Amino acid sequence: MPLTRPNRFNADKQETDMLELGVCYYPEQWPREKWEDDARRMVELGLAWVRIGEFAWAKIEPRPGEFHWEWLDDAIDVLGSAGLKLILGTPTAAPPKWLIDRHPDILPVDVNGVVRKFGARRHYCFSSRVYRVEAARITDAMAERYGRHAFVHAWQTDNEYGDHDTIYSYSSEAERAFRLWLAERYGTTEELNRAWGTAFWAMNYNSFDEIELPNNLVEEPSPTHIVDFIRFSSDQVKSFNKAQVDIIRGHAPGRPVTHNFMSHNTDFDHYKVGEDIDIASWDVYPMGGLLNGRLSREDKGRYLRVGDPDQPAFNHDLYRTVGRGRVWVMEQQPGPVNWAAHNQSPADGMVRLWTWLAYAHGVDMVSYFRWRQVPFAQEQFHAGLLLPNSEPDQGYLEVAQVVEEMKRLPKGEARGKAKVAILLDYNSRWATRALPQGRTYSAAASALDWYSTVSRLGVDVDFIGQHSDLDGYQLVLAPDLVIANQAFVEKLAKSEAKVLFGPRSGSKTEDMHIPEGLPPGPLAALIDISVARVESLPEFHGETVLYGNETYPSGIWRETVRTSETVLATFEGEYRNGAPALVGNDKARYMAAAAQGDLLKKVINDALGWASVEALADLGDLRITRRGKLNFAFNYGKEAADVPAGTGATFHVGGRKLAPVDVAIWTE
Repeated sequence: MPLTRPNRFNADKQETDMLELGVCYYPEQWPREKWEDDARRMVELGLAWVRIGEFAWAKIEPRPGEFHWEWLDDAIDVLGSAGLKLILGTPTAAPPKWLIDRHPDILPVDVNGVVRKFGARRHYCFSSRVYRVEAARITDAMAERYGRHAFVHAWQTDNEYGDHDTIYSYSSEAERAFRLWLAERYGTTEELNRAWGTAFWAMNYNSFDEIELPNNLVEEPSPTHIVDFIRFSSDQVKSFNKAQVDIIRGHAPGRPVTHNFMSHNTDFDHYKVGEDIDIASWDVYPMGGLLNGRLSREDKGRYLRVGDPDQPAFNHDLYRTVGRGRVWVMEQQPGPVNWAAHNQSPADGMVRLWTWLAYAHGVDMVSYFRWRQVPFAQEQFHAGLLLPNSEPDQGYLEVAQVVEEMKRLPKGEARGKAKVAILLDYNSRWATRALPQGRTYSAAASALDWYSTVSRLGVDVDFIGQHSDLDGYQLVLAPDLVIANQAFVEKLAKSEAKVLFGPRSGSKTEDMHIPEGLPPGPLAALIDISVARVESLPEFHGETVLYGNETYPSGIWRETVRTSETVLATFEGEYRNGAPALVGNDKARYMAAAAQGDLLKKVINDALGWASVEALADLGDLRITRRGKLNFAFNYGKEAADVPAGTGATFHVGGRKLAPVDVAIWTE
């Protein structure tokens, strides 16, 4: 099966003829006599891709230096000969027991100083020098053997960086590497002492060798100490991943490399890891995402079997940016899972809906986890496309429906650039982690609320970082830009985009200090305000904001601002009645309140109009989006909904009246 890209993979090329489907498969977990039948059934179902190998190190190398490739050669040949394209995963997420026994310093150490033992997965420290050598060794051996194999069309590095809270390790190896990182960043301890504010509690250091990791202190560490440790840990992930990518590219020219990221994980900078891969992929588990997510108890009950309507789309759009336009789903939930606090089944039809939702948001390939439910070990309750006895499960039937629907659609196109961008800045997320200033404050929940509000108005969104190009955007939404860099502010000023800043924007410098001249620091070049005081408020306290002629609840954060700009909304009540809550000029607006619900909808709807972005009326449980000439509607509600299609619309899937848990696809 020849490769379509015999030379260097072009990460900018959009493969948009039509959605492709795949599945995760573990041949080492099944008898050899099942393989041919499994491969045949995968192809008959309409699957094109299969991912294997990411947990197979102990099977490949059961003892040091003793490689058993024959079974993997056989599996690749069986799957590829059936017509499947293989994604081969490097097996470094699960180092074997013999390696841990030889080098116990590979193991990570948790925040309490306890060594995390062998027996599951992700049991390694990114800073372990020994493990970096061993990870490179197994990656090199695998890539040398299969890098030019005709059936191996793509590679995945490791598996789910950040799962099980494994980015931050407090080992002696991490401490050693952190000291070197700090010496390179600051040059002198005098500069580090200034940045960390060590004069505050007589914490100053005379040598980088005196510095310890920010855990098990009597009180909290300097916030700069915390954020620097997060920055360091993020850089360790990037360099670990890049080492594997470089090895793979040396042996496998032309084959794209991906990593499967996780939902709403900001433990490391995904943009930076994305710089080194060709395609960003992520693992989609909306059922657990709902129960662990931002919605109220009432809304979680209402969406129990469909998930948060905006959480998967948020991540599709984010990882499309991380992958510089190329995004896959590596693991799509096909039924109940095993790992959440509760593990409800998706409603019939949701696997189909999630699949089309991914394609609508720019995903080119959706792979389901997994082919067959496993009857042993930790994930016995995790559904697959097949039941443990190989009968088709509900997900299998819905994939078959998607395959039939694909035949009705015209040739696909790339998803176009949106008019609205949401800024997600990892440095700022880490700042709020170090200094939340309120137990109920969540930057992640706030950003998803902003995204959800825009989505309910039928407006498509791109994600950007401070490094991103702003050309073509009419409105930039910045819900939590705590650390704004000067280059980004200058780029905003030169762009044609208008910008809406949420509270806390520009409130910290790169060193985690209050800016000279008060917040919003460099953002004052765009809007004339200064923030004199901040308050985080308990949920039982009722603050309100007067906006226009309506009064709205205002949330858990309030700032006292001084401004010469136009006041668009004011705080109401006994405390500083009439104080500015939203101010703005022709370029920028700033919110001094943590808006939610109807207030947030009012603020964002007005901002869309201010930026000349056309919006629909609130769609409720319906979501609308576009990919090229194709329009998509998804109904997450319990009642049928009217699809806002034009009178001349041609429906390829579904129709104008959309049933619950249903999809409509049309062209105008």
